[in-house]
This record gives sequence, C-alpha cells and structure tokens, in this order.
Amino acid sequence: MSLLNTINGWRTKAFVWIGLPVIAAIGLMMGATDLAPTWQAKNGGGTPGTFTAVNEECGRRNCEWRGDFVATEGGARRSDVILYDAPDGLTAGATAPARDTGARAGVFSTTGGSTYLLVTGLTLGGVIALVVWVVIIVRAIRRRREAARPSAPPASFAPSA
Repeated sequence: MSLLNTINGWRTKAFVWIGLPVIAAIGLMMGATDLAPTWQAKNGGGTPGTFTAVNEECGRRNCEWRGDFVATEGGARRSDVILYDAPDGLTAGATAPARDTGARAGVFSTTGGSTYLLVTGLTLGGVIALVVWVVIIVRAIRRRREAARPSAPPASFAPSA
C-alpha cells in the first residue's frame, strides 16, 4: 500500500509542478493569440475575400486546407494560410469565400464553423490551469511560512507566586 501512495503522490506532484504550467502555457500562447480573430470571424467581421485551395494536409484526426487568400477590396494577399472551417467538398484549385480577421495562421470560411469554440476552450483551459497553479503555489508558501513560525509557549495554569 505504501508504494501505491508514493506513486500516486509522485504523479500528483508531477501534474501540479509540470503539467499545470505546461497546460497553462499552451492554452494561453496558442489560444489567446487567436481568440479575438475567431470571434470576429464568427460575428462576420474581418476583410472579405477569396481563398484558393492549394493542398490538403491531413493528420491523424483531421485535415486542413492550405492555400492563398486575396481580399475582395484592395487586393491584400496572404500566401500559405490555413482555411479554418473549410466547406466540405473543397478540392485543390477550388475557391471559397473567406474572411481575414488577423489570425496568425489562417483565414476563416464564411460558411461558419466551430473553430471559435475550440480556441475559446483552449484559452479557458489555459486560464483555469494558470489560476489553479497560482493558488497551489500561494497555499504551499503559506503552509511553509506557518510551519516555520515558532509556536507560542504553552499557557500555564499554575498559580503564580
């Protein structure tokens, strides 16, 4: 039973001191930078234009289209960007209406999608992990300070002379 408690304690400590900061960093760095652009796209903001699909890159769980974006007015261009929430049936060389809201890696399809939920969840997870980690650190510091304080001498009930 003692070995099981040691392993469990080790895992908990590793999660608290390594896992939470890593989760917070990933969530805040990857999510917070694109939080405003994803919500702007969801609400129809940004610069309208056309995305031209060049190639599809697939991972184990999903595929994403990369290509070029050209703004409708002014001709601003972004090359080698991702089309978030790409419509079904997109093929190489095909075009799709899109919006550029300033996301660091891509533009958003005007057909809508759930990228804003993913980015919001990632950011929220990072914020929660950071808050929990800070609370744990503050409590640990308080416990150490309290343990280091000298205790008051015990009260004596003996009659004084």
